[in-house]
Amino acid sequence: MSLKLSGKAAQIYDGIKGAPIVSPHGHCDPAWFAENTAFSDPADLLVIPDHYVFRMLYSQGVPLEQLGIGIPPEDRDPRAIFRLFAAHWHLFLGTPSQLWIEHELRETLGCDLTLGPDTADTIYDHIATWLADDSNRPRALFDRFGIEVLATTDAALDPLTHHTAIGDSDWTGHVIPTFRPDALLNPSSPGWAREVAALGRMTGHNTSTYDGFLAALRERRAAFKALGATATDHAIEQPQTVWLDQPGDTFTALLSGDMRDADAFHGHMLIEMAQMSLDDGLVMQLHAGSRRNTNRALFDRFGADKGADIPVSVDWVRGLEPLLNRVGNDPRLTLILFTLDETTYARELAPMAGHWPCLRIGPPWWFHDSAAGIARYLDQVVETAGYHNLAGFNDDTRAFLSIPARHDLWRRAVALHLSTQIDRGYFSTTTADQIAQLLATDLARKTYRLE
Repeated sequence: MSLKLSGKAAQIYDGIKGAPIVSPHGHCDPAWFAENTAFSDPADLLVIPDHYVFRMLYSQGVPLEQLGIGIPPEDRDPRAIFRLFAAHWHLFLGTPSQLWIEHELRETLGCDLTLGPDTADTIYDHIATWLADDSNRPRALFDRFGIEVLATTDAALDPLTHHTAIGDSDWTGHVIPTFRPDALLNPSSPGWAREVAALGRMTGHNTSTYDGFLAALRERRAAFKALGATATDHAIEQPQTVWLDQPGDTFTALLSGDMRDADAFHGHMLIEMAQMSLDDGLVMQLHAGSRRNTNRALFDRFGADKGADIPVSVDWVRGLEPLLNRVGNDPRLTLILFTLDETTYARELAPMAGHWPCLRIGPPWWFHDSAAGIARYLDQVVETAGYHNLAGFNDDTRAFLSIPARHDLWRRAVALHLSTQIDRGYFSTTTADQIAQLLATDLARKTYRLE
């Protein structure tokens, strides 16, 4: 199953369906490409790492333990996990997971069977045989998928050994890191003071002082950039930037355990990150509007990222005002805004990106990365921001095999949108073809400075 196209939409899609995949933001494990070992089993490939899958099953009463979550690999029964997944396949009908997984089964894994209880074992065996073939290891798949570049997302203190190994190998695939310093910038993060101390040990700077802290962050950014990084990434619940006149005093108080100004310091550090981007050229990404780990029992049992992150409303205009009035008029800065609050598309994000030189609007993210979500996004942002103030597409996934499916869905939705624009009389078919190419690959290359 896929988003069906006909007429002008099908013609536009034909012009971009084979374009290279530019994946400038995601969460694939760089170890896959450094070590190039086979994926272990069908459950580990399609079920266990995919929070879209296990959150849906959990919503219908399936315990996470039965899906292998929180269970050591040696104690899992991958066939039983896959059978359980297949028995509940009906839960995914009408969701983007249906489109992605059916695309994976058909186009990547070469399996035309319909997933369900009666076919679970046959499909499991088919995938297991496929995984055992050395031609289906991560590097080969990367090349076969037509991936031009793939960016991972890596903690600021990550030693980047896997990226170094990739660079030292004879493989020509382009895999780059992304600098993710959340644990260092947000004093409310668990173990923040320990992270700050570890930053000092890693870099040799005295991170008990604010100046030393900033110097250490600059050094880590440089280390990421030396391995090809072109961007930073920051996950925030609310965009609340603040410029502090005496950040060093606040930093010292926070290290001593006085957390009263933790939120203000976090907001200040986002501005510091933007200022550092003026110096080193790293594109800055803000992902806002998700309240994380809302199911306390699951968090206590399994940890973070277990499907209980829920969208909340945000205020971009007031929240980014301090940052934008400090650095937003400088075109050297590229700041990409991602939101889970769709109500801000037309009201805030499109007018902001249509004015501030630094701003670009990220593609539909997470819960909105769907055919309908993409349609809503384009319909609400293009009229005010235009196409060139968007950031193109990124798949933002941990599920490697879903990358071609996600880009295919985006390209189909773009073609459908552009065919409607032609029908409305906004532009010609020739112009639509040019915009389609822009949205498929060229805009992501340009926005993330991958050209």
